[in-house]
Amino acid sequence: QVQVVESGGGLVQAGGSLRLSCAASGTIFSINAMGWYRQAPGKQRELVATITVGGSTNYADPVKGRFTISRDNAKNTVYLQMNNLTPGDTAVYYCKVVARGSYRLETDDYWGQGTPVTVSS
Repeated sequence: QVQVVESGGGLVQAGGSLRLSCAASGTIFSINAMGWYRQAPGKQRELVATITVGGSTNYADPVKGRFTISRDNAKNTVYLQMNNLTPGDTAVYYCKVVARGSYRLETDDYWGQGTPVTVSS
């Protein structure tokens, strides 16, 4: 079993910043990648940014230059630094961990409960 817990969401004014954190815990054999996704009301969940354990990153176009994903492999934690936020960033942000549990033979996707981010004008 792998547990994923996000934190750091909240209410912020446009132009402000937030830092989201996501920690994976449990009986983890290995983690291949971690990433952030978001889902705005009435919209599909979309990729925000991903990072592999080796450090390769991928960003969605709307957040390039504003968001930065990073990780602490020793803590099984991934961060999302969100700068220059706009109302378009308002969504529930979810953390996804691509990991192999200790009792599994293959990797699975594990999702956190989500942390809401609201950006006001």
